[in-house]
This record gives sequence, structure tokens and C-alpha cells, in this order.
Amino acid sequence: MAIDFRIKQAEFAAYIRDPRLNPAPADINPLRMQIYHQLFFNNIDSSLSSNFPVLHKILDDEQWLELARDFFATHRCRTPYFSEIADEFLEYLQQRNHTGDYPFLLELAHYEWVEMALSISNAVAKTGDSSFTANVLQLNLALSPLAWPLAYQYPVQRISPDFLPETPPDDPTYLVVYRDLNDTVHFMHCSPLTYGLLQILEENQPITGESCLQLLAKEIKNVELTILEPEGLKLLQDMAEKGIIIPAEDA
Repeated sequence: MAIDFRIKQAEFAAYIRDPRLNPAPADINPLRMQIYHQLFFNNIDSSLSSNFPVLHKILDDEQWLELARDFFATHRCRTPYFSEIADEFLEYLQQRNHTGDYPFLLELAHYEWVEMALSISNAVAKTGDSSFTANVLQLNLALSPLAWPLAYQYPVQRISPDFLPETPPDDPTYLVVYRDLNDTVHFMHCSPLTYGLLQILEENQPITGESCLQLLAKEIKNVELTILEPEGLKLLQDMAEKGIIIPAEDA
């Protein structure tokens, strides 16, 4: 009797995804199918553990395995690339609004995903030279595609098994994550002023540094541009040296 390959393939895949709900194909050795399932799941589990190490640590073994198995069984990945499994896991958590006992879980997962995503990004950014840094007020600027300003309700960079906040603090956490010329990813805690400056730059680029500070002064109550400009200039120059801000024509 001819075997319908598509039916057999569907049975095979269903068992590998979730052997608890799907029987193994009748004509394949059950032990072999168990080995197949374990090999596939172990690869996914290893990838998730390496990309989300803090999340893995704060969950006990049972919680982590249940989360990883549910992702493996129910989420339909749209990418064939193993390096993008972390993207799919983050999407899985967001779609299910999966926080469990930890209200910060989604933000923590995003924070951990950022490092991997930025490290493999294909974006290219050419940083400015010393002349660009010196004249950052007069020149047109852009935010590097390899620099991501981020805002979180929770202090995600501090979360660990010893620090599990139940409620968000009064003040948000602002970070800038960027990749340098050596392809090293850096996380920089920043002030609301710096975050606001980068938001203005991102939304209005290309824009001169001086115009950027003018817009920032309008957003901050009771602050004159003459007072803001010295500190703003230092911020712009520091971020230009780090490659967070680049010449607009190279964006």
C-alpha cells in the first residue's frame, strides 16, 4: 500500500513537537521517535538557555522546561534560521502576554534579546572622525542603526535570582545599546535627558546638533538653551565618539 508522504510527515512532526498529545507514527520504532524528539527539543532548549540566561536562572527547572516545551509545541516559527529562534521566542512571549509570576518577564526577555539581535544585525554605520565630533553642533546628525535607545518600566539590567521586583519603580530605566567598530555590544545606562535627546534625533534626522538641543530645550520646562547647551554638547560629543551618533549622510 502506498504511503502518503505528507500525512506521514505531519504525523512525524506532530509527535516531535508534542509527544504528550500526538501518538508516534505506527510504523516507526517508538524508541527512535523518542530520540528524534529529544534531539530536536534539546537544540531548541539550548538555544533559548544561551540567549535568555537570566530568564533561565530566575525560573526553576520545572517552570523553564514547561515554558520551553510549550514554545516548541505551539509556536509556528516563520524562519528557517537557527540564529533567529530567539526572535521567535520573544514573539511567542509577547503574543501570549506571558508573565507568569514575574511582571517584568516580557521586558527582561526583550532586554536579553537585544544583545543577540544587535550582535548579528546586518546594518552598517560609518562613524564620524574627530572633526565630526568637534563640530557636532553645526553638522547634520543621525542615530546609528547600530544604536538602540530603550526604555523599560523595570530596571531590567539589575534583575537576577536575588532581585525580583514585584512592582515597577517610580522612574523608568533608560538604556542605550550599541555595537562598536569591533562588533562588541555595549549597554549604557542613560539619563532621561540623554534618552530624550536620542528620541528627538531619531524622529527628526537628519538634524544638526544645535537644532536637536533647541527642540530638547522646548520639551524641558524652565530650562534655557544657554544653560542646556554646554551639557548637551558634551552628550552629543560623547555619543559621537562612541558611534551612537553618526554623520547623517552615512546613516
